[in-house]
Amino acid sequence: MTDPLPQLQHYDIADFVLQSGEVLPKATLAYRTYGTLNDNRSNAILYPTSYGVVDADVAWLIGPGRVLDPSKYFIVAVNMFGNGASSSPSNMERNPETGLFARFSHVDNVTAQHQLITQHLGIDQLALAYGWSMGAQQALHWGALFPDAVARIFTICGTAKTSVHNWVFLDSLRATLTTDPAWDGQAFSAHPDRGLRAFGRVYAGWALSQAFYRERVYESLGYDDIETYLAETWDKTFLHRDPHNLLSLLDTWQRCDISDNDRFNGDLRAALGAITARTVHMAASTDLYFRARDIKAEAEHMSNGQYAELTTVWGHRGGNPQQSPEDETVLRSTVQRLLEA
Repeated sequence: MTDPLPQLQHYDIADFVLQSGEVLPKATLAYRTYGTLNDNRSNAILYPTSYGVVDADVAWLIGPGRVLDPSKYFIVAVNMFGNGASSSPSNMERNPETGLFARFSHVDNVTAQHQLITQHLGIDQLALAYGWSMGAQQALHWGALFPDAVARIFTICGTAKTSVHNWVFLDSLRATLTTDPAWDGQAFSAHPDRGLRAFGRVYAGWALSQAFYRERVYESLGYDDIETYLAETWDKTFLHRDPHNLLSLLDTWQRCDISDNDRFNGDLRAALGAITARTVHMAASTDLYFRARDIKAEAEHMSNGQYAELTTVWGHRGGNPQQSPEDETVLRSTVQRLLEA
């Protein structure tokens, strides 16, 4: 988006019961809307956030001629719990009994989003749920938990269930961050600059592919050498984020499983089969988090699902291709075909 962002809005839900059983006196979703809702309210697109960002960070793909076009669609960009804009450790008190922050799941995210969309905005069915990474996880939860409320789903670089290997990577991030001396075992007593810098360095080796570094793509971005690239990008990426929010989001990501709820009771195939929306489940060929074979296997269990693959050297970041016009073109054309189907 080159124009000023629309105003950030807030939707409050009183006495919101989390999947954990904890009750929040007030849960808040922060969101922005782009475009105009048509008369029959059939042109709405939900765009949930991904790890470590707020909606403004990924608003670049909203605009005329971009992946999500507000001249045709009413786009609701919603912040997930834990990211600092919606209810999160950074704006909530810890539980006085346990001393811990509330734990959020994607069931919590999507249940609250469903209330926002249906009760507050008066939209019965989304034209599309679009998501990258943790946003893809939320879009798939929409399809399984509220199948009548979403007509189409597009996911890129995300799975319905976090794999064991992905879980281990996320746990390495948690371990890295909590080695900072400011960590007291439950919370940080000061901003953990050292831990956050190390966190960013670990992330840099996973978010981008071996091919990205082998082909020195960072040089095309204006960096003379790898150390400058890492220092100017990844060292700074997480330094301004709240560390408790980052841990909260890690927890949500690690526990992602669309079958881990009272409806499906751990039956992943049943949960995937419950997704009736026309779905494009897309992998990035070099993604180290969400492997193509895992995404393809999930698509095979969706009654109306289609597997697709983005060939890219950008790894996981291929699904958020702000710096890769070629990858953006693939996403835009794929989404356009899905919306026209």
